[in-house]
Amino acid sequence: MILPIVAFGDPVLRKECKEISSDYPNLEQLISNMYETMYEAPGVGLAAPQIGLPIRIFIVDAAPFADEDMSEEEQEYLKGFKKTFINARIVEERGEEWAFNEGCLSIPDVTEDVFRKEEVVLEYVDENFKKHTETFNGMAARVIQHEYDHIEGILFTDKLSSLKKRLIKGRLSKISEGRIKIGYRMRFPKQKKKR
Repeated sequence: MILPIVAFGDPVLRKECKEISSDYPNLEQLISNMYETMYEAPGVGLAAPQIGLPIRIFIVDAAPFADEDMSEEEQEYLKGFKKTFINARIVEERGEEWAFNEGCLSIPDVTEDVFRKEEVVLEYVDENFKKHTETFNGMAARVIQHEYDHIEGILFTDKLSSLKKRLIKGRLSKISEGRIKIGYRMRFPKQKKKR
């Protein structure tokens, strides 16, 4: 089932999310719905707060980032990089920071360069609640860091300079007020009516 994606301005996007247990209700269906929603949008990652749930789940499918400008090995890695992360915790971020133009399904039509470390070590459980500690790098690390920020209540726009934040303020207001046209289902924050 395709779920509406929560738009910028909704308080759920600012919550530090809670861990869940393996008996979380309808977990398998929730994960399936998240993938269906992400692909419909289309995106490369989706976190539970983006569908209104303040829980520590996010999904990633980095296949769209596999392109001819990288080695065959990198292409194959990204093409097969589809993972579900539950109760994730970043153990360490390493390496040089590098910029990449990021966007977000909750903040449509806004993209900006964001600096992130090139490598991340993550502890998490998968959809079967099997524990993992893994190191990710390059584009996979970037997508994971972006989605991880969501479960910590952080948006990519928080990482921008004061000047960039001022420049996009009007566009962010339009998004939170629902004054945008977008090709996927969204849920906008309830606005107080002006008297």
